[in-house]
Amino acid sequence: MSRAEMDTLGWDSCDIIIVCGDAYVDHPSFGMAVIGRFLESQGFRVGIIAQPDWRSAEPFKVLGKPNLFFGVSAGNMDSMINRYTADLRLRSDDAYTPGGQGGKRPDRAVTVYSQRCKEAYKDVPIVLGGIEASLRRIAQYDYWSNEVRRSVLIDATADILLYGNAERAIAEIAHELAAGKNIKELDSIRGTVVIKKEAPGGWTEIDSSRIDWPGNIDKLPNPYEYQHNSKSVVDAAQTDINNSQVGLRQLDPETMAAQIAQLNPDNALTTQGCPAQGEMSGINPDEPQPIRIIPMPLQNRSEIPDDEKVYVRLPSFDKVRKDPVLYAHASRVLHQEANPFNARPLIQKHENREIWVNPPPIPLETDELDGVFDLPYQRVPHPAYGKQKIPAYDMIKTSVNIMRGCFGGCTFCSITEHEGRIIQSRSQESILREIEDIREKVPGFTGHISDLGGPTANMYRLTCKDMPTLSKCRRLSCVYPTICKNLTTDHKHTTALYRAARQIKGVKRVSIASGLRYDLAVQDPEYVKELVTHHVGGYLKIAPEHTEEGPLAQMMKPKMSSYYEFKRLFDKFSKEAGKEQFLIPYFIAAHPGTTDEDMLNMALWLKKNNFEVDQVQTFYPSPMSLATAMYVSERNPLKKLTYKSKKISIPRGLDQRRLHKALLRYHDPANWPVIRELLVKMRKGNLIGSGAGALIPAEHAAPNSGARANPRGKSKPHKAAKAFGDKFESAKKFNAGFTAKSKPTTKFAKPKPSKK
Repeated sequence: MSRAEMDTLGWDSCDIIIVCGDAYVDHPSFGMAVIGRFLESQGFRVGIIAQPDWRSAEPFKVLGKPNLFFGVSAGNMDSMINRYTADLRLRSDDAYTPGGQGGKRPDRAVTVYSQRCKEAYKDVPIVLGGIEASLRRIAQYDYWSNEVRRSVLIDATADILLYGNAERAIAEIAHELAAGKNIKELDSIRGTVVIKKEAPGGWTEIDSSRIDWPGNIDKLPNPYEYQHNSKSVVDAAQTDINNSQVGLRQLDPETMAAQIAQLNPDNALTTQGCPAQGEMSGINPDEPQPIRIIPMPLQNRSEIPDDEKVYVRLPSFDKVRKDPVLYAHASRVLHQEANPFNARPLIQKHENREIWVNPPPIPLETDELDGVFDLPYQRVPHPAYGKQKIPAYDMIKTSVNIMRGCFGGCTFCSITEHEGRIIQSRSQESILREIEDIREKVPGFTGHISDLGGPTANMYRLTCKDMPTLSKCRRLSCVYPTICKNLTTDHKHTTALYRAARQIKGVKRVSIASGLRYDLAVQDPEYVKELVTHHVGGYLKIAPEHTEEGPLAQMMKPKMSSYYEFKRLFDKFSKEAGKEQFLIPYFIAAHPGTTDEDMLNMALWLKKNNFEVDQVQTFYPSPMSLATAMYVSERNPLKKLTYKSKKISIPRGLDQRRLHKALLRYHDPANWPVIRELLVKMRKGNLIGSGAGALIPAEHAAPNSGARANPRGKSKPHKAAKAFGDKFESAKKFNAGFTAKSKPTTKFAKPKPSKK
């Protein structure tokens, strides 16, 4: 991190310099540490410039000129999500900065850092990576400016972008550049995005740049020329007239191919790749061929060999910027091309340049992933920070990441777009070695392992049973709408890992803090018993996200029946273990597809179950997620899109988004005025009052002649809370001034025993 350290190591220069928006913590949960240690293991000298002052290029020269390239990352979080709340308010703190201090990174850090690196040394290649770059690899919606922005590769003036888990790609780039290759030559590495002037020749293009195609392909007839055999042309023209009157409609591919052949008996307008038209004539297959273009309606009928060079053309930046439905279509195509075993390159035009997205990287094998996590991490922040606390480090310093990826496919989540759907698991031996490493290296270790998890706690070593099936699969989720029959759901490896971890000398407790996929967990009751008996410290986090089927379908989350089944097992095994334990549910407010009534029904469900939720997240339209495509287009990209696709409800304005969040926190007296207004508007006044079925109390629920009016002229909230009773903690807080009998409760009130 400094010239002094370089001198101590005897370095005259660095081969690679990583610029990052996070403080440097040498821990495998921090991306810069993983990439830095990995490149070090490949024989390269790696420098780190962490959280530089971006207002000039000088801080980017502190380690001198790198021999190979600058690696630029915004850090473990997208810089905009790191700096702004879902309500677009500037955050005052930053968990990845010493002292939790805010303002140590710029907005759109990848772009700013890259431009400063170019200013510092204009001839040094720039390699972008990390989640911010990964989620902005094509044209993407930017919530903060409310517009579709270009690929970050163009805005950052960088040379190449790495997306997803980047070990394979970064190693290949580093070794190729060290061997003397130019960065412009490295345009076909998996997991990378590059800029091209035009599409490469000799490839077949699947044109998916439109969603509604014309009914036929032909040249306009000459009205002054008499033709004996023009009936088909006249019929086609009449079809065009009909289409223009009722709107364009998509023609069946077989019918379309037949019309093309009929209208062009001499192959005058032949489109290659269409089997209905017969063999091509007059073409020498040994000579270089131009690009072949297959219209989207015909792509499934085209004879394309598996080994042929094929790419998919997305709608251009200019089109998706102006057309929300095309934006959603582009998002759908990108997600369908996410399987590394069958994904095709994508291309998207940006003005006079083309963004070329190579297929995703091949997942790491278990021994390869072990090698990454077995690198000599010091597991502490860099000594340059002294005794300053880094909140993110304190949170994960005794946690262990056991796998990568997630096949859940939740539409609001960015894990799939970044890490992929295929689970990459470490060996049990590697995980146990890391626990021992924590015991030896982490200062003040108390014997508590805070987490054995990952993106999802219980997907460890869950894979597809059939590789041939996996190689052809384009499902967006392995567990929605139902669990795929080819998915392994046996949690025996996870159960064995938990048992082995508890036996390590010096380990007193192992918690599971990562989110749990409970619809998978119920497939293996033995796992649930192991989890509940030994690894729940009173509370367990799960994420139903909603209670209503409409929003759950847009989220690709399981129905509440899975939650009830998991809760049954959880309560059963907790009782058998002699423990009083509770589930902590997470919910999302204002998700696309959610109506006011959906949120009201969820609030009633929470009240019925005596839940006072504190873990509430308003939907955040992160770049490139499917839910963001819904937010932009008001359509559902989980289904094939047309301009006639049914619109879905979008809670878009800040007022409505805050209302939905207020309904989740219906127990908070501060939210009662806005909820009352909604209930009156919805003609559901029966939910206001003191009855058992009421959601919130009436405005003047208890007489109080001495009550002072608040600025809005409403009665004091604590009086309504008094009328509402002492059922919830928030009411107790307001009632504390009137009675000394209130007793503290947990954040989540204990649910009532089931009558069943």
